[in-house]
Amino acid sequence: YSSFTLQNTHPYSHLIDTLKDGKLKFFNPQKLNDPRYEKLPLSIRVLLEAAIRKCDGFYTKEEDVQNILDWQQQQNTAEVPFPPARVLLQDFTGIPAMVDLAAMRDAVAKHGVDPGLISPMCPTDLIVDHSLQIDFSKCQAHPRSTPPRPLPRGGSQCGSQRSSCSKSGCSDPPTSPGHPPASVQQIENTPLLCPFHLQPVSEPETALKNQEMELIRNKERLQFFKWCSKAFKNVNVIPPDVGAVHQVNLEYLSRVVQVNDEFIYPDSVVGTDSHTTMINGLGILGWGVGGIESEAVMLGQPVSLTLPRVVGCKLVGSVNPLTTSIDIVLGITKHLRQAGIAGKFVEFFGPGVSQLSTPDRTTIANMCPEYNATVSFFPVDHVTLKHFKKTNFTQEKLELLESYMKAVKLFRSYEDPSEDPHYSEVIEINLSSIMPHVSGPKRPQDRVAVNSMKEDFRRCLDEKVGFKGFHISKEKQGTQVPFLHCGQEYQLAHGSVVIAAVISCTNNCNPSVMLTAGLLAKKAVEAGLVVKPYIRTSLAPGSGMVTHYLNTSGVLPYLSQLGFEVIGYGCATCVGNTAPLPDAVVDAIKHGDLVACGVLSGNRHFEGRLCDCVRANYLASPPLVVAYAIAGTVDIDFEKEPLGVTSDGKEVYLRDVWPSREEVLQTEEDTVISSIFRDRTGRMEKGNSFWNNLDCPDCVVFPWDHKSTYIRSPSFFNKLSKDPQPPQSIENAHALLFLGDKVTTDHISPAGSIARVSAAAKYLLSKRLTPREFNSYGARRGNDAVMTRGTFASIKLQNRFIGKPSPKTLHIPSGQTLDVFEAAERYQRDGIPLIILAGKGYGSGNSRDWVAKGPYLLGVRAIIAESFEKLHKTQLVGMGIMPLQFLPGESADSLELCGKERFTITLPDDMSLRQQLTVKTSQGKTFCVTALFESESDLVFYRHGGLLRYVARTML
Repeated sequence: YSSFTLQNTHPYSHLIDTLKDGKLKFFNPQKLNDPRYEKLPLSIRVLLEAAIRKCDGFYTKEEDVQNILDWQQQQNTAEVPFPPARVLLQDFTGIPAMVDLAAMRDAVAKHGVDPGLISPMCPTDLIVDHSLQIDFSKCQAHPRSTPPRPLPRGGSQCGSQRSSCSKSGCSDPPTSPGHPPASVQQIENTPLLCPFHLQPVSEPETALKNQEMELIRNKERLQFFKWCSKAFKNVNVIPPDVGAVHQVNLEYLSRVVQVNDEFIYPDSVVGTDSHTTMINGLGILGWGVGGIESEAVMLGQPVSLTLPRVVGCKLVGSVNPLTTSIDIVLGITKHLRQAGIAGKFVEFFGPGVSQLSTPDRTTIANMCPEYNATVSFFPVDHVTLKHFKKTNFTQEKLELLESYMKAVKLFRSYEDPSEDPHYSEVIEINLSSIMPHVSGPKRPQDRVAVNSMKEDFRRCLDEKVGFKGFHISKEKQGTQVPFLHCGQEYQLAHGSVVIAAVISCTNNCNPSVMLTAGLLAKKAVEAGLVVKPYIRTSLAPGSGMVTHYLNTSGVLPYLSQLGFEVIGYGCATCVGNTAPLPDAVVDAIKHGDLVACGVLSGNRHFEGRLCDCVRANYLASPPLVVAYAIAGTVDIDFEKEPLGVTSDGKEVYLRDVWPSREEVLQTEEDTVISSIFRDRTGRMEKGNSFWNNLDCPDCVVFPWDHKSTYIRSPSFFNKLSKDPQPPQSIENAHALLFLGDKVTTDHISPAGSIARVSAAAKYLLSKRLTPREFNSYGARRGNDAVMTRGTFASIKLQNRFIGKPSPKTLHIPSGQTLDVFEAAERYQRDGIPLIILAGKGYGSGNSRDWVAKGPYLLGVRAIIAESFEKLHKTQLVGMGIMPLQFLPGESADSLELCGKERFTITLPDDMSLRQQLTVKTSQGKTFCVTALFESESDLVFYRHGGLLRYVARTML
């Protein structure tokens, strides 16, 4: 934004304000002096600021700004643009976008224009993370293609037996095969054990082998990505082995505020990954979009959306001391799922928000698909600032962020109700109502509140045998069986815990719950509590990072002292890989016909799965696993009964050793967030040897390899003229397909494996590839020849010309049944234009990047349907295909169309919005349709033959 342009042409230049002694400028919506602004939800304020800043009279107009400002009246009706600050791509969806830009450079270079002018207009981050496959696991002897040998039921790794445990007085030495090391030093210095053999395998070596295979398999794609990182401005490519796209976005790319051309403004993002909504937890507005939408944003076009209704989710009350982050996230998710908020924005407010850590917030935001919201927005507050202190934000950056967010009223104090905006509706969730639960004794869906555990277990003893019953007679429910273990006498009863396993996979990968378990162990050891030595305890982290932060925070030795030693990194107790129980324990259980218990933090616990003689198994959070192990029984009321008694007779209750939420969150920020960020920063800056040594072309225009079956220059820009030709009427077109209702993007755009009898397979075979080398449509998204042949190649396509689900169609002139691509190729060879006839809801479903590109390359000029999915209609316009809608009450059936007619669609010299056009058939019928051009930009794109050609011509 040059000062001259702003002062002379920008309609909102009078809103410009300054920060940092005039060094930075920003558009301040508060200077509108409109009382409606402070009543807007903060997520809508982000939309408003972007509309003000990007108001150019073409994509974004003053009318759009006023509609957003009038959100209370215009919600759910007005269509508004949203120009995000950046685009986030993963490699599968990113490659076609980058291929299009590379092809656009070819096109403008042929006209003598500097191809270097072609780059994304919107900053774009591309993360190469979706191509890694696990060809090698920790066991080199079992590559991915070889099915592993199953483990013995109830056996330890490789079937090795453990007759006892490593606690004090145990006869089983800590160096025996399959036995976990006894100290932190041993843990750190012991190589990982293969799940199938005891041969130690180096984890870095395994990672290197998988990286090497990734390089070999995807070398062409990686070389192209590396060329993109050097050739294009505004493109940042994150190399392989840095991390998953959503994690990199959270831990490295998130900015909260952007600074560009001396202007500061809110960070916002659209991404081609479903986890993009996680960023809402940091006060950054963003959501997932399809490949075509992201490409349009890269080229300068805003996202179009109906001004959303915003549900205010008010969090009140205090978190129960025993409630973990997982309990909170799942509890809030359950409430929102029941509230019916599909397609709406959710914005959190209320005093309870301050009790949620940034990982809690990002996890809740990531659950958007679970409750069908578009975003779950947490405005920036002091918790957000505290989080960023642990990352790459200097004190100066933090002060700038806080100053700007407060200046434009995007900073929240959740404790001050006077700051609460107006919402479409409010849902109140009392955090104190979210109670810690366990699941069991036989099924994950049978949840039991921890404070009702004793009562529920005793009810299970009474009930007849079933999912919640064991049918133990009243006179036998008090049975106690003494036994000797390691020279000492113990007693088992119904409810006695004999297996306790902490597992940090699936839903328990949240660092806060693992740290809660570790801190509880520390306090318990310091209080003098122990775990009875006959209980089979174990700790199986989901990754080495868990061991790292447990060790860094200083809690790992305390977990080990209670018997929760690291046994390795793989599936263990939850798949039945538990070391056999001591014979004395097994005999005692059988002798008393006892309902012995296992407690684990995994996700599977069906009866007999952990051990044949353990009939009741409960899923619990990691800290509760430790607590029940110390108690030695599930037949306990933690509120009224002590967790244990020390050697000097002191009773210790669970509340005495349970760490406070503040203590856990502080430890998490200090040890987890900072260490993860340092690791991620190191990977970002260093890359890896494969990526660093990878050769790529050093040129402005990409040198296409015509032999490549992965990267190919598409034909979107063939015969690109400097000036657009007026749109021509469609004369004597044939219908390529005659479709019914609810044709989804899955039916249109290719995905998944490439069938051996498909048109795409024939093409790859012609390139001398074997079926084993076909890979998938996803991996070949950068090759238009493959993707065009895969368009409408779904075996579930219901084409009325064929009469059954099939990827075939009728070539009307010859009467032959052909693959859709082969029929389209014949039509194009004969110079015959094509249309498609369809019913209601054409193009519904998830966005796909080839859902409009494919039909365009097949030669489809228009689609006549009863109705269109809104997003897909926009995609068609963006590719220069006319979306035409039958008039209300009319359809192909009501007009008695058979689909085999020839169709002529007359276009006027000057098209207007939602104009009615006349269609004539070769059978003499005439009917009208509505051209679904909703904005001036729609008309401009259509006149140019689509957005890509429009952008290319702006450079000419």
